[in-house]
Amino acid sequence: MENQTASANKSIALVTGANQGVGNEIAKALAANGYIVYVGSRKLENGEKAAAAIGENAKAIELDVTQQSTIDAAMVRIGSEHGRLDLLVNNAGISHGGTVPKSPEELMSTGRAVNVSLDEVRKVWETNVFAVIAVTQAALPLLRKSSAARIVNVSSSLGSLTWISDPQCWARENFGIVYAASKTALNAVTVAFALELEKENIKVNATSPGYTATALNNFQGTDSLEVGSREPIRVALETDGPTGSFTGSEGLLPW
Repeated sequence: MENQTASANKSIALVTGANQGVGNEIAKALAANGYIVYVGSRKLENGEKAAAAIGENAKAIELDVTQQSTIDAAMVRIGSEHGRLDLLVNNAGISHGGTVPKSPEELMSTGRAVNVSLDEVRKVWETNVFAVIAVTQAALPLLRKSSAARIVNVSSSLGSLTWISDPQCWARENFGIVYAASKTALNAVTVAFALELEKENIKVNATSPGYTATALNNFQGTDSLEVGSREPIRVALETDGPTGSFTGSEGLLPW
């Protein structure tokens, strides 16, 4: 109760996969803007290091988005400490199912429709799609206690079927069933939640960091982490924006 009273005037946020990459940049920006930020991390020690580096507004929380028990425990903790959640950022994601980092070229060669491994598809979609549904559903009771609840899903422009279907699209050769199509599915999940929650005034949006150098692509992206994180940070901080939108650094993206 003491924590809930102390945080009454601060917004409460949870960012999944926030111990590194874009998620960490989002968590930093939220904390800098006065949010109390739960830094979700599959390994608690990694989250604790990240939270310590961010500062006093950051709290590490163990959260493996593919394990319902850790999802439930995280929501119980946030509920007991603050009684509500104002912002959920579903950022956690993986690009492949292996343990050894793969180059973008390797990812594409093993992710094509004609030769893709269903085990690989299932593993990536478990994190990038099904886990987002699970985390969002678990967070809804806390989000419903906020006066201005928002959900932000970190997607990818590769998930845009309209863009990728254009014969002039430079990324056509980069569309595969493992990662890119998981982001298409994530976009569909985003729209479904946006339509359903609009009646409750809970905003749900998707945003793309662009081709950012992160662990997802073995740090071979063309944009720096700082540049790639700008749009996700903008969307996360926007309290009076739309719902059901998909944006990137150049503005609205087609579904």
